[in-house]
Amino acid sequence: MFALNRVILRSINLKGQKITGSATCTCAFSCSLQPGNVLQHSTIYPQSRTITPKLLSYQRRFVATWSPLGTAFNTRPEKKLSFSLGRQNVGLFKIPELTEFSGFFLLQQQVEAETEELVKEAAGNARTRKIVQVFDQLSDTLCRVADMADFVRVAHPDPQFAHAAEEVCMNISSLVEMLNTNTSIYEALKRVLIKGDEFGMDEIDQRVAELFMFDFEQSGIHLSKENREMFVRLNESILSLGTFFMQGCHQPVSVPRLALPEHLQNVFSMDGENIMVTGMFSDNPNDIIREAAYKMYLYPDQQQLNRLEALLAARATMAELAGFPTYAHRALRGTIGSTPERVMEFLELLAERVRPKAVMEVGQLERVKIQCGSNPKVEAWDASYYGGIAKHDTCKFSNQELAQYFSLGGCMEGLNNLFSALFGVTLNCEEAEYGETWSHDIHKLAVKHEIQGILGYIYCDFFERPGKPNQDCHFTIQGGRLKKDGTYQRPIVVLMLNLPRPLGKTPSLLTPGMVENLFHEFGHAMHSMLGQTRYQHVTGTRCPTDFAEVPSVLMEYFALDQRVLSSFARHWQTGECLSTDVLKSMCQAKRMFSASETLLQVFYSILDQVYHGRHPLEKSTTEILADVQNRYHCLPYVPGTAWQLRFGHFVGYGAKYYSYLMSRAIASRIWHTCFKQDPFSRSMGERYHKTLLAHGGEISPNMLITNMLNEKPTTEMLVQSLVNDLDRKY
Repeated sequence: MFALNRVILRSINLKGQKITGSATCTCAFSCSLQPGNVLQHSTIYPQSRTITPKLLSYQRRFVATWSPLGTAFNTRPEKKLSFSLGRQNVGLFKIPELTEFSGFFLLQQQVEAETEELVKEAAGNARTRKIVQVFDQLSDTLCRVADMADFVRVAHPDPQFAHAAEEVCMNISSLVEMLNTNTSIYEALKRVLIKGDEFGMDEIDQRVAELFMFDFEQSGIHLSKENREMFVRLNESILSLGTFFMQGCHQPVSVPRLALPEHLQNVFSMDGENIMVTGMFSDNPNDIIREAAYKMYLYPDQQQLNRLEALLAARATMAELAGFPTYAHRALRGTIGSTPERVMEFLELLAERVRPKAVMEVGQLERVKIQCGSNPKVEAWDASYYGGIAKHDTCKFSNQELAQYFSLGGCMEGLNNLFSALFGVTLNCEEAEYGETWSHDIHKLAVKHEIQGILGYIYCDFFERPGKPNQDCHFTIQGGRLKKDGTYQRPIVVLMLNLPRPLGKTPSLLTPGMVENLFHEFGHAMHSMLGQTRYQHVTGTRCPTDFAEVPSVLMEYFALDQRVLSSFARHWQTGECLSTDVLKSMCQAKRMFSASETLLQVFYSILDQVYHGRHPLEKSTTEILADVQNRYHCLPYVPGTAWQLRFGHFVGYGAKYYSYLMSRAIASRIWHTCFKQDPFSRSMGERYHKTLLAHGGEISPNMLITNMLNEKPTTEMLVQSLVNDLDRKY
């Protein structure tokens, strides 16, 4: 009934971030064609020569000046002394109990006590308000602690805080399991949905009540006691298998050194008499080394294979127990995709339309290989490397050169100006109080509307540090909702990135890919800030996965628009602007091999659907992989490999991996319909805000999209939007 994990990771879009833990979202793709390369870093613009005057739009030099926002993010964060007299520890996120790690257990006790009272209110006869209000307060009580603790357990550098948070997460998860099988509150909600609520219900109340009932049914509440207990056991097994599978996705491969040809024995890391292969070396210039790394890293591991097969089987059994034909039917209920049949229709039609363009792009890679003096046949381990060369030939400048024009402070100014133009919203730095943050380098932003005032808060955890998860993601700490006393509970979120730390007077400088990531994550954050819903259960990003990515993917279109980029792309020292020609070539290079990238995602998505279809599977997962890859991808399966065992997205996105493609199709339609002509349009920004962002999940996503675009999101419309993107000049 109550979903606790509110993390949106930049992982589904494959920006090359390593995923370490369970969660739910990286835009653009890590490689053009290479199956199994989702965990590898790919450089869009390979390193080249030193800075060149051609990057500059004019030669007059002057000292760069920044707004207070830009200055704050361009300044090296210094650790403040914690023993100053009179400084009171306000607690993590200004939660008084969290001045020390033991406060988590006080919060847990408070949750348990409040939960008990709310359950009595929901199931009893003395209720004095709508039942959906009781349920939403119950959901908020759980989520405000569990979601916050879920973030702290992965991000806090103090192991005592992290361990306490993890323990509380587990305890509240157990409490949620009990609530999900509580027949008293289930029956109370069911009666209201059948007979109506004595305190009345409008359309939003009805929608949210139905969503609570939907979550109950997904958890098997309607089953017999024996089957409910089996359902809970299966769910626990699925969580454990998922955790172990994720860990296995990143395990290095150990190979006896002498088992390799002599010319490869000293290429990889050594561990005694064994070499350790930690990845696929996708950007290595040596074809033989890339081939060897690919085949060794993706060699089938029997234990990991057993985990995947057990995970898929447990999901299938759980779905059948709950009355669904397959796990995919269960997972897709309530989404834009709605059914596996419709999702497959979308994916197969997209594959058919995109394949001819993808094949042409393989031909382009063949020509690049010939120019480099290699065999023209493009292998699975070639795509990332030779694709990078082709992109560099289009944009003659390296990531390091371009990054001089994208300081973090400058990018934040660009976002602030964009949000101000579109929504009348500004990002304002606030100094965090003592004890409020988990690291000294966190920036706190108050999001302020020109009329409504402060909407909520964003904590920006942007810089690398030892032990920090290597992932870009959005965490909901507190959802917005209308409280019992009539005041509004402001949303609080954390954006986590892994940007280079400022060094001396040099600010954090972002590559084009990092800029796109930053825009993507702020798409999620603004969805949370502008989704001022009545109920927290449906606030902001708390909506179906294939809709939650629409606002973040839409921000990628802004991040690749020359007009938007030119509004803030200037040298961090001199203030000189990046020339229009360079911006144009940079954006063109980024869009190269889009057809093959799209086809790769189709292949991943179809495999995900097949794995979560009818069980038992007719073949092994590796045989199914080979069949699907040979049918839908433009590079054939490599015998003796099993990249599905490195694909951690099966855990967080089981049967929903298609979501990024569908979200991109919708975002594309919104961009070209509403913002292509003027990316700073206030009228379109207000329409987007009020018609789509403001409603979170309180209105069905299909209706929100229809209202925004004045057309229903049919399969043909979605596919054609993506196909048109491949041909358009931006």
